[in-house]
Amino acid sequence: MGGIQMSILFRKYTKHPGITKDYHKVRAFFIKLGYAEFEYTRWDWMATHSYLDKSAVGRIGLWEEEGEVVGIATFDCQLGTAFCLTLPEYTYLKKEILLYAKDKLSKDGRFGVFIRDADLEFQDIATELGFVATQEKESDSFFYLDKTSTAYDLPKGFYITTMKETFDLYQYKRVLWKGFNHELNGEGELKFFEEEEQETRRAMIRPNVDLNLKVAVVAPDGNFVSYCGMWYDKNAGFAVVEPVATDPDYRNIGLGKAAVLEGIRRVGELGARKALVGSQQQFYYSIGFRPFSTFTLWKEK
Repeated sequence: MGGIQMSILFRKYTKHPGITKDYHKVRAFFIKLGYAEFEYTRWDWMATHSYLDKSAVGRIGLWEEEGEVVGIATFDCQLGTAFCLTLPEYTYLKKEILLYAKDKLSKDGRFGVFIRDADLEFQDIATELGFVATQEKESDSFFYLDKTSTAYDLPKGFYITTMKETFDLYQYKRVLWKGFNHELNGEGELKFFEEEEQETRRAMIRPNVDLNLKVAVVAPDGNFVSYCGMWYDKNAGFAVVEPVATDPDYRNIGLGKAAVLEGIRRVGELGARKALVGSQQQFYYSIGFRPFSTFTLWKEK
């Protein structure tokens, strides 16, 4: 063990946000890691997300061997909550990684770490360092394409498109704005200025994005009224659903189901056998997803 540890080098992630050499190195780590409480598409989604704290990316910690990432302490868009991950043969690094995360990834004195409920070894490490589980959880569910049909029906006058066929950044942002209830919550209509459009374009047009997998349902009036973003990398072996949103005026008529199942059908054509969603909502279970894994936020006593 001591001999192995000698070759592990720690460094911080680059201070430059966006698509950098380090972004690609970390993505390769997540692809190699496979399924975890933080996986490759979460990294992709975060890299160009408008909510990302760009000033904090340089705090992400990397543990490398022979130039390849074998462990990471990261956050998801905002500091205060961490994910500590290693390749399977490097789990002995997790104590060091958690101590680093507590020191560098906290926010205003607040810090928690998500630990998979099945990872008893990491729970032991956290307990030893004075952490306890909380009631805050995240859940992942899988859709198995060989077990469940992707058939769906659309109401008359509605049809499917993709961002490849209909590259409309305003419609994309509009359906997410409405679908995530910003208008219902009193925030008014979407303000889509040039700056917002440029940021949306940067998030959409980049490596590892397939616009054929960004699926929208179009209403008879031409507006996007439901949307499902799909992500797939054949080297990871599973696809991911993110995000899903339906305009409140068009809910409960099967549009969200159609968008998600069309996305899953498309990744199936590319070779995916299963698709993950980071959710335990009944909506997903009702269209064929099955519970797979839960992880819990741990905090210091």
